[in-house]
Amino acid sequence: MLRNDQLDQWDHDHFFHPSTHLAQFARGELKNRIVTGGEGVHVTDREGNRLLDGFAGLYCVNIGYGRQEVAEAIAAQAKELAYYHSYVGHGTEASVTLAKMVIDRAPKNMSRVYFGLSGSDANETNVKLIWYYNNILGRPEKKKIISRWRGYHGSGLMTGSLTGLELFHKKFDLPLSQVLHTEAPYYFRRQDRSMSEADFVAHCASELEALIEREGADTIAAFIGEPVLGTGGIVPPPAGYWAAIQAVLKKHDILLVADEVVTGFGRLGTMMGSTHYGIEPDIITIAKGLTSAYAPLSGSIISKNVWKVLEQGTDEFGAIGHGWTYSAHPIGAAAGVANLKLIDDLGLVKNAGETGAYLNAGMRDALGSHPNVGDIRGEGMLCAVEFVEDRDNRTFFDASKKVGPSVAAALLERGVIARAMPQGDILGFAPPLCLTRQEADTIVSATAEAVRQVLG
Repeated sequence: MLRNDQLDQWDHDHFFHPSTHLAQFARGELKNRIVTGGEGVHVTDREGNRLLDGFAGLYCVNIGYGRQEVAEAIAAQAKELAYYHSYVGHGTEASVTLAKMVIDRAPKNMSRVYFGLSGSDANETNVKLIWYYNNILGRPEKKKIISRWRGYHGSGLMTGSLTGLELFHKKFDLPLSQVLHTEAPYYFRRQDRSMSEADFVAHCASELEALIEREGADTIAAFIGEPVLGTGGIVPPPAGYWAAIQAVLKKHDILLVADEVVTGFGRLGTMMGSTHYGIEPDIITIAKGLTSAYAPLSGSIISKNVWKVLEQGTDEFGAIGHGWTYSAHPIGAAAGVANLKLIDDLGLVKNAGETGAYLNAGMRDALGSHPNVGDIRGEGMLCAVEFVEDRDNRTFFDASKKVGPSVAAALLERGVIARAMPQGDILGFAPPLCLTRQEADTIVSATAEAVRQVLG
């Protein structure tokens, strides 16, 4: 399609894209895509392609594209009051209302919400508050944070350190020394294949216990984990994992941060992933589904126990020295209020559970016997297909073959967007929560065709 503008060239010449091979893009070897519109589970680009977005942007457009209720709420807020800060007790109707709505949907032990803009900055907030908490309690050595290999918690300095993926560490001088990593609850990739799920759960808990003993419990402040591993491979935990991990943390007086940036607000078929798995967190990280990405907004949900210590700290030392200019931005908050109402009104939590189960079952039926499919897994509206060279011996493809990216590219040719996940040949799906069964069938059939094209 011929155009008389220079947008494509400006893109290659001036736009610094995140998570992109910069040199290939600058040389024009990597094709760009300029997205111009969206409706339901589909997006449209400026070439006129209509694509089924099987990853909801980046797991984030929970309500689907083109919901006018949210657009109208954003516009109305911008006309009335586009911005005011939330420092020193200031707020807006939208930010106060959203805080109440979030607490109403969170586990019962939660108390307050601090609003930021992204999951990364929310986890930076969490770390600062955890350090403050232990200083107030007179435990200045209790500062290390345990994360899991393959976990994803952001790409800042501390949050990139918490992330347990090589790409986010390499050549960035990360992880920082205050961050430790332990075993990922990734049963398919267990080293000892003779382990049952129960054995593997016991192994994960034992590895955590051993790490705490080596470092000293009096130096470890918190453990952070996603209810379901997201970017590390879309990996639901084996049965009993969270109960076993929480027992270790309670034994050693270590706080638990549940990173619900992906799982919060319906994706697992429950409002929160913590309630789905019986997790009792001290802090919960939220973002993506909070506004369905119609506007940037994140949050740190603080438990009653932690909040009491924060109050004590300000009584002793004055106002807490933490804040972002755009914390609780009224436009983001207005989007959040409208978004959470839509999630309820449209029954999207229930649909995520039911249609997500249908999607996962369909994927297993279509590809479960393929000789190069090692694992098909998922929970709620999350699904992953992992490819192997030899499924009987669980031999993985050499990364240079780029099997996962090749299947994702073949799927895109069929009008469906999926994500090739890092550190493995894994195809990930996280569609909008409004996905229908017919649209799930489209994803499954297109994926089966793409796999046959690439792997036979």
